[in-house]
Amino acid sequence: MKNEIKIFSPATVANVSCGFDVLGFCLETIGDEMIARKTDKKGIFITKIEGFNLPYESDKNVAGVSALAMIADAQPDFGFEIEIYKKIKPGSGIGSSSASASGSVFAINELLGRPYSKTQVTDFAMKGEALASGSEHADNLAPGIFGGFTLVKSTFPLEVLQLPTPKDLYATIIHPQIEIKTADARAILPKSFPLKDAITQWANVGSFVHALHTNDYELLKRALQDVIVEPHRSQLIPYFKEVKSAALNNGALGAGISGAGPSIYALSKGIENAKKVEKAMRNVYSNTAIAFETYVSQINTDGIKEI
Repeated sequence: MKNEIKIFSPATVANVSCGFDVLGFCLETIGDEMIARKTDKKGIFITKIEGFNLPYESDKNVAGVSALAMIADAQPDFGFEIEIYKKIKPGSGIGSSSASASGSVFAINELLGRPYSKTQVTDFAMKGEALASGSEHADNLAPGIFGGFTLVKSTFPLEVLQLPTPKDLYATIIHPQIEIKTADARAILPKSFPLKDAITQWANVGSFVHALHTNDYELLKRALQDVIVEPHRSQLIPYFKEVKSAALNNGALGAGISGAGPSIYALSKGIENAKKVEKAMRNVYSNTAIAFETYVSQINTDGIKEI
């Protein structure tokens, strides 16, 4: 078995409009890099962090918490050092905490000889994600670990369904440089919703899953509607309505809040459409004082990978 591994842990988009807390997909062009190596001393030791100011204490860092959960179960007679090269800004809405939480346990599982399944790895990663968001959920973790589109059928016990990815589907992301904490974005949601809205939402989720299985881009377009979460969370994101309208008016199949925000995603058929959508989204924020970054990415069907 190897003593050291370097991995790429990709950014992810969760919720995907209609699938709050259950749907997600994996990006290809942005992610963190991490190095894990075995050490004689038992435990988890974060020895290097570049990119953002995050805690080195294992029990206060999401990568450390998930790793501690895994070794508590595995009981190896050695420990692990972890280096984190953080490229995904915390609070960006594209799975920064989940990339850390899942990256560490993916790497350690590899160094242990893969004793755990992808579902088990996701389960350990949920412990770290809970540190960041206040609850155990896997809609970002699952696509990062499984790749492509995933649906979290159940959290307790954890059951993840891997969904097919239409080959011409591309994502465009715009990340305004403001921070929205996941806990705050959850707190803004009402505790109950009208039954008619719930019916609309679960019809959209079923339609979206069917569209992925049948490569039906028109159905996918009609399914990417969120009547439950977006009306509330969009208030936290400046110019959200203008960005969404610009994306849809320039050929996007759909657009919505990525995770808890502030990032906004759009899905398009073909890379040329995705780039046209990127230009339209950029034009909205270019006329404001808010700094931003954009990305165009094919759907990453591999998930976390060794580099």
